[in-house]
Parts: sequence; structure tokens; C-alpha cells
Amino acid sequence: MSEALDKLEQDNLAKKSAKDLENQSVKETNQVKRNLKRKKWVDWKAKDEEDAANGTKRAPFDPADRIKRKKSAILLSYCGAKYFGMQRNPGMQTIEEELFKAMLKHKWITEDSFEQVQIACFQRAARTDKGVSAARQVCSVKLPEDLDLQAFNQDLPEEIRLFGVERVTKGFNAKDQCNARTYTYTLPTVAFAAFEEQHEQETYRIPAELLLKVTDTLKLYEGTKNFHNFTSKKNFLDPSAKRFIMSFTCSEPFQSPQGIEFVTLKVKGQSFMLHQIRKMVGLTIAIVRGNTTTTSLERALTEERLDLPMAPGLGLVLDTVHYERYNDRYGKDGIHAPLTWEAQEQQVREFIEKYIYANIYKTEAEERNLLDWLSTLHFHSYDTRRDEASTEADGNQKKPNDDDDGEE
Repeated sequence: MSEALDKLEQDNLAKKSAKDLENQSVKETNQVKRNLKRKKWVDWKAKDEEDAANGTKRAPFDPADRIKRKKSAILLSYCGAKYFGMQRNPGMQTIEEELFKAMLKHKWITEDSFEQVQIACFQRAARTDKGVSAARQVCSVKLPEDLDLQAFNQDLPEEIRLFGVERVTKGFNAKDQCNARTYTYTLPTVAFAAFEEQHEQETYRIPAELLLKVTDTLKLYEGTKNFHNFTSKKNFLDPSAKRFIMSFTCSEPFQSPQGIEFVTLKVKGQSFMLHQIRKMVGLTIAIVRGNTTTTSLERALTEERLDLPMAPGLGLVLDTVHYERYNDRYGKDGIHAPLTWEAQEQQVREFIEKYIYANIYKTEAEERNLLDWLSTLHFHSYDTRRDEASTEADGNQKKPNDDDDGEE
């Protein structure tokens, strides 16, 4: 019995000793961290003399490292036709890569921030996929106070322009504070002609009754619905599959400089999932053309997993990101301007027409992207999918981070 008690006491002492050592180690580690954080005085003259004797030289001071930077919101417009999306992707030509290179050159950001943009608190309101454009993209980032936008834009490709910078609150985040997003999809009206009819893209003019059918179909998406069928890798029970569509409308027909009749579909929602808008447009076209009926749309909003088409990316444009709540709270405080960008609107409109819409009109006229895609609609069953892992039958390949509509 005595031996057992002695052994138990020895075990307890051993545990206590181990615990003491652990606590001591934690204390020592914390002390090292505190020491590292403390600013140490350095005799730079003596240090330089020592380095010179050793054949080394201190790197010159970069003034950019001491520039005071404040949280800002920037207004960006771009034609994404030749870019692999908005988001930076190593080895790929992206909008953000061009933006960051120009920011580094003008010392808006430091070398460290260029390598890791999180240091500059960079955030975009929405991501755009390969080939997708943005009329009024907003990003948040820490920037210096004195900025020369004209000089900055000279170092950007002509299809990318920064139109405005506004100071925002310290906690502002372009994505989190955005309470709604508006996208447009511009396409030739011949896309809605009955699938069994033959029409020339250049001479087709949509009848009023068919335009009304387009409008009525788009309204079926409005409200809070479960859009699991309009994205990938989400099931019906996933709460994030539910999205609120505030409005979905169709413009009056208009003619492009090439003489082709177009319409612009405009959708406003709180947020959108991967491929959601392109699939809503694709199914709308199929319904109006007669490839399927509105019953397919009704079923797509239920638990069934259906095979739906996805429209090409060319016509999709991030039109506007909305900050109504932020503007109501801070836009009238006399310190921060509301993020409405009214002063830049004329410049933005001119850029949109010259680079974004002109590219859509020209590409459709010369390459007939949408007409080629229309020929694939009959391959879709608009019924329960047999192979959940199958690729889309419309020729659009999926890639990592393939996020055209902005996954929020």
C-alpha cells in the first residue's frame, strides 16, 4: 500500500513538473513575441559601416512604405473579352493583375501588398468570369490621399478604366456592404424566334407578342426562390441556394450599328450564385423558343435536379453594385460621400458604349456566338438529370473559380 502511494505521489510530481515546464515554455514564447514587437533603436551609421566592411549595403528606403493610406472605394469599368476573369489567377491575364501592377507602379500599394493584396484590405464587390465585363465594379482598398487618376489610367490597358475614388469608413468592405447587384444580358432578338423557324439575324425583328412572352417568363423568377438547379454543386436543402430576385425585366428592342436587333435583360438581386444568371437566361430563351415550357421553370425551383442550358458569357455584364444601406447611414454624415458615383456617370456611359457593348455587337455579328449556342438547345432534356456529374451540354467548360455571376 505504501509503495502504491509513493508511486502515485511520484506520478503527480512528474505531471506537475511537466505542467510547470509547459507553462514556462509558453511564458518564454510570449516574451519572445513581445520582444519582437518592440521597436529597437538601431545606430544606422555604425550598422552601415559594419555592412560596408562586410561588402554589403543597406537597401534604400522606399517612401511608399511610409505613405499614409486610408480605406477607399474605387469605381472600375472593364471589357473582359480577352481576360480570364476579374480575380487574380497566377499565370493568367486578369483584370486584377493589370490593376495591381498599375497600383504598384504609382506606389498606391507597397511591394508587400502587391504580393498579398489582403495587406491592403482589397475586396471586390463581385467576381466576374472569363470574358464577362463590368460597367460599374466597386472594390475596397487602402490607398494614399493624393491620387492622379489620369496618370494612373495611362498605365492601364484601354479596356480597363478607374473612374473614381471615394473615402469610406474603416470597416467598409465592398462585398459585405453591398446589399444588391444588378446584371444585364444583351442578346440578339433572333434568339427568341420559334426553334422550328429559320430567320436571318440581320433582318429579324421580334413581334410584340413574343416580346411580351419574354417579359412574362422573366417575372417568374422574381421573389425568393430555391435556385439549386441554376448553379453547380448545391442541393435543394442547402440554405444558400435560396436567393431573392428583386426584378427581372426586358428592354425595348434596339438596333446595333451592324443593323442587328438586340434587347437587354436586366436582373437585380441581393446576390447571385455561380452560373445562375446565365442559366436563368438560357432557360428563358428555351421557353420562349418552344424548346420547353414554363413547367420546366416551375420544376426547376423544386427539389428535382433538372438538365438546364446555360447561355454564353459574352452578353453578361455586371451593371451596378448597390450600397443603399451604407449610403443611408454614412453618405449624409458630411465626411463620407454616398457611393452613387453620379459625377462619373457620363464618363462611365461613354466607356460602356465604346468598349463593352460595342464588343458584344461586333462579336455577335462576326462570330455568331449565340446562334451557334442555340443549335445545342435540343440536346437538353429539361428533365431529371441521369448523370449528376455530367458536364454541361452547351460547350461551356467548367474551370476552378469559374464564377461569372459573383458568388456571395
